[in-house]
Amino acid sequence: MARPSIFDLMEGRGTHSYVQDGRNASILIDINGEHLQRDEAKISVFDSGFMLGDGVWEGLRLHAGRLAFLDRHLDRLYRGAKAIAMDIGIAREELEQRLYAVLDANGMHGDGVHVRLMVTRGIRSTPYQDPRVVISPATIVIIPEWKTAAPETAERMLKLFTVHVRRGYPDVQDPMLNSHSKLNCITACIQATQAGADEGLMLDPHGFVATCNSTHFFIVRDGEIWTSSGDYCLDGITRGVVIEIAREAGIPVFERNFSLTHVYGADEAFTTGTFAGVAPVGDIDGRVLGTQRGPMVARLQELYLKKLAFETQRQTRP
Repeated sequence: MARPSIFDLMEGRGTHSYVQDGRNASILIDINGEHLQRDEAKISVFDSGFMLGDGVWEGLRLHAGRLAFLDRHLDRLYRGAKAIAMDIGIAREELEQRLYAVLDANGMHGDGVHVRLMVTRGIRSTPYQDPRVVISPATIVIIPEWKTAAPETAERMLKLFTVHVRRGYPDVQDPMLNSHSKLNCITACIQATQAGADEGLMLDPHGFVATCNSTHFFIVRDGEIWTSSGDYCLDGITRGVVIEIAREAGIPVFERNFSLTHVYGADEAFTTGTFAGVAPVGDIDGRVLGTQRGPMVARLQELYLKKLAFETQRQTRP
């Protein structure tokens, strides 16, 4: 029997692969402004997030001691809360202070840290969906972990599988909303995993390519970068940054509808996400686009790292 590779031993898969860090066993977690040991950090079974997936969240990355693109993430968080008529209960400035306070309490000052910020509607008096039974302020949880993307992620060619699970119409559950309700994406992830892929490629209701189950998707054709129209995917922070840096570099970028036929004939493909940045894709539904990282992906990775460094250098913290 062949020995498992280091990639097989890592937690997570695809763009979320990382090597375990023993320090995470004793991290402090912030729950409503209180720092608790990991084993003691608990919420009520009547919490709206646990009970109904009622809430919004953000994934944040610490770079050079600063939370990368924090303003954009908080913009999206507060927009999402407003869209579902949920009062976060504290101002952005206080939330930012909480974020950095729990990072400081854990001695997290440089790189290699990922933060999950979660806000739910609060505790309900009974198991029922009506927000009028909520009896507490919003629940705000901040989980910082020592977590660095596996070095191989920058060059390892991801394998995608087109799943049958679609991204839905916004009048059913708007896919642009970064809500706790992720069953649609989880189901897609399960199907992709069972197919032996790293992530699921998801189509929109019309059959056009929308996004991946946990990252955004791009293709490269004849020197142009294509991504979906954005109508059926999350308003991705890294997606937006990559579009910006490509246009600043004079690379044509198009947000448009395209089909799997365009994907299978692409020169390159890649995904974007907060955790791993830009990651190359090599195989989609058994069609091999490439066996090594292409020149466009390599260039975008370089531009993204420069943008990341520039943004964090100009950023102040409380």
